[in-house]
Amino acid sequence: MTEAPGEATDEDSAPWFPSIWTFIALDCATFGVLFGVFMSERLHDPAAYDASASLLDVRLGLANTLILITSSYLVALSAAAARRDDLPALRRLLLGGIVVGAGFAVLKLTEYAMKIAAGITPQTDAFFGYYFALTGVHFLHYGAGMLVLLVLLRRAQRVAAVDEGLTRAVMSGGIFWHMVDLLWVFLFPMLYLLGAVR
Repeated sequence: MTEAPGEATDEDSAPWFPSIWTFIALDCATFGVLFGVFMSERLHDPAAYDASASLLDVRLGLANTLILITSSYLVALSAAAARRDDLPALRRLLLGGIVVGAGFAVLKLTEYAMKIAAGITPQTDAFFGYYFALTGVHFLHYGAGMLVLLVLLRRAQRVAAVDEGLTRAVMSGGIFWHMVDLLWVFLFPMLYLLGAVR
């Protein structure tokens, strides 16, 4: 059947590139292996891991969880705005996602500084070796995600209207940002809560 002018096709309705899903799948699989290794090691000496985990501030971990969830929600709304060609809303929501998301870096770097000032480093014990490694790798993903959001915002500010390319970019960037959020949702209970719940 002939498509009417302006009517969305099945191809147009797929707002992201398949490659982003491949990357997400591989990245999540890698983190899954790391999570599995951590939990396996923890089973060998749960008391020692719990003692070290109790030195973490659950309030900071929870605050960062809420920050990423809120930022991810705003980015999801920005993708919806892109799909309905609402450029002003797209710009506002992307900016909101970036501003809220920046709070994660403030708290995480503050937490790192507090731990190091207290003499806690990756060499302290096995738990903190994993803590700094896992949260450090996640922080690199977070930084990449923030850079992607900034590039998307800059791109949205330089156009007069939303086009298919921008929509696809926002959707792809949003998927990556949601992955950053999802990984932290797993890290938070695994690192902060298992030692707090006794």
